[in-house]
Amino acid sequence: MLNNINLNLLRSLHVLLEECHVSRAAQRLHITQSAVSRQLAQLRELCGDPILVREGNSLIPTPRALVLKQKLEALLGEFEHLLSDKPFEPKDWQGELVLASSDYVAQYLLPNITQYLNQAAPKIDVAYRLWQPDFLEKMHDLGIHLATSMFAEQPKGVSSIKIGEDNSVCLMKDTHPLASKNSLSVEDLTAYSHIKVTGGGDKDSSTDVVLKQQGIERRIALKVPFFSAAINTLVSSEHLMVVPRHIAVNLARHWPIAHKELPFTTQAHQYWLMWHPKYDSDPAHRWAREQIAVLMQDSDYSI
Repeated sequence: MLNNINLNLLRSLHVLLEECHVSRAAQRLHITQSAVSRQLAQLRELCGDPILVREGNSLIPTPRALVLKQKLEALLGEFEHLLSDKPFEPKDWQGELVLASSDYVAQYLLPNITQYLNQAAPKIDVAYRLWQPDFLEKMHDLGIHLATSMFAEQPKGVSSIKIGEDNSVCLMKDTHPLASKNSLSVEDLTAYSHIKVTGGGDKDSSTDVVLKQQGIERRIALKVPFFSAAINTLVSSEHLMVVPRHIAVNLARHWPIAHKELPFTTQAHQYWLMWHPKYDSDPAHRWAREQIAVLMQDSDYSI
């Protein structure tokens, strides 16, 4: 079949799937709109699929087209590396690296990451975005190169490596009435209202799952997206927080707080470094994710 395919059609297909618009694709490909229309007809015949279908005034890709788009991005990336004789050198890398994670990572890990990148790849710019759960399905559309978050199992639809694992603990100010207790009961945990950090990954819903199984519910008195706001409130109140152990240990270095084991076992937190599969073979991306994975695992605030 390959002998019968004009490889220029692959480039046209990629642009068509990015633009979902014939005239804009023609502009990018520097050919006429009618030529793009002819190519689209050829592609539909070759693929046995409409590729793009009209919905109102727009063209939307079919499910098969979305699969083809992902494969094409990886394939075209391989072609670029195949035709490039120059090996990757971090010091020559120019562009922007977009990272996404929680504000906790931004505050305690990002400075080390950017310092390393500034030394090893001084021409690269770093942009940071606060991770939201719905970003997992939008990493390509949002232009995110690397992201870290916690999931109970390996996330689907992206490439990833596991960079750590821990469990939940209960956090409180060090003068809290519960701070002097050797262990907490379920009654202790639910006798006080809680603070919940909503930014980043899911940090504490597994606690609610266990409590619900026992017919118990805790009160969430404050929901905030940032750890800084949560901790400032925690140390000036008798609220509690359920957080991953590594976060509790690190925050105790900077704040007058204590943490206790939960009175039950919750599902472990697993931490993943994630990226879109189109970057699997990209040498610059591979270098960046390898460095960042090591930095996060070796950090004083490691997870």
